[in-house]
Amino acid sequence: MVTGMGIVMPFPATRPSFTNKAPGSMNQEIRFCTAPDGVQIAYSLVGDGPPLVKAPNWLTHLEFEWSSPVWSHWWEELAKDHTLVRFDQRGSGLSERNVADQSFDTWVSDLGAVVDHVGLDRFALLGISQGGAIAASYTAHNPGRVSRMVLYGAYGRGPAKRGERPEEIEALQTLTRTGWGRDDPAYRQLFTSRFMPGATLEQMRWFNDLQRVSTSGENAANVMAVSAQIDVLPILGDIDVPTLVLHARGDAQVPFEQGRQLAALIPGSRFVLLEGANHLILASEPGWEKTIKEVRAFLGSSDSGDRDLASGDDLPTPAGLTPREVEVLRLIASGRSNRDIAEQLFITSNTVANHVKNILSKTGSANRTEAAAFAVENGLA
Repeated sequence: MVTGMGIVMPFPATRPSFTNKAPGSMNQEIRFCTAPDGVQIAYSLVGDGPPLVKAPNWLTHLEFEWSSPVWSHWWEELAKDHTLVRFDQRGSGLSERNVADQSFDTWVSDLGAVVDHVGLDRFALLGISQGGAIAASYTAHNPGRVSRMVLYGAYGRGPAKRGERPEEIEALQTLTRTGWGRDDPAYRQLFTSRFMPGATLEQMRWFNDLQRVSTSGENAANVMAVSAQIDVLPILGDIDVPTLVLHARGDAQVPFEQGRQLAALIPGSRFVLLEGANHLILASEPGWEKTIKEVRAFLGSSDSGDRDLASGDDLPTPAGLTPREVEVLRLIASGRSNRDIAEQLFITSNTVANHVKNILSKTGSANRTEAAAFAVENGLA
């Protein structure tokens, strides 16, 4: 079935879909898809317009967080202009809880499973906190799928990779395993205080409850262990889509330097500094108005030629080539090898090979010679 927003909706999955009330007058529809290893993933759709997909991050529950005092302002604002797609990470929320494989690669794979199940060929991608690394990895390894990327409070390296003390990381994981599910919120308050030191008592109580209902202590500790080892810095140079990076100066959960590092290593990205100490920005903060203004302007701007992200007709270059594909095609026309192109553009040879494959497909070329001829005919050589 094809909706009016240009998205192909999947046939019913193994589990039925359902709706629940959203902020304001909106409703979200919750559906389920199956990851490559058989794990059931819950995702939701809300709003109308070009698709915006949120990569998974720690501590989510599609239903519980929907009208929360911590997350609802995000979903309400983003769904005004977009079809917002969110999903619960494996092992948490409404997704399957008992999973054998909890790894960074499966998190990225789950993102691919969701967008494929929804039927999206091209979409904007949002990565918050841990989701930023997942969004960056997916974008780097799937050229042509992501039109724009927004990273908020994100990092390229997990705590273990950025030099935090191993004994402190291990102690936090042990505390999580033993105290996460207890009725006494004192254990969970430790995390809440780091995430939102400026939150009200109501917001802190709600976030404490989210931790308890979102997953088990064992799953939470496993996620922390995987997140600690994240390192996507080597592939950031392969990202060739417009990227907006936002980070709060006083973020106690993810250091400010992590955001600045992402912006420095992703080619052509734009960095926005936010004042504040909360890792999850709240609607009452002055920085929230700036955040949503920047995000809305970035996703709605046309400086890269995006016209209709849902239709696939979103770039003014011949055959719908992306700016980076045009660069690669020009170098192909000049007789450069994949290795030469990789060295000149500071990307990997595998990334070049993916670009070449997309170029041949989009231009209807059987080989590099025909692609070079296409470049000449269209003034790209």
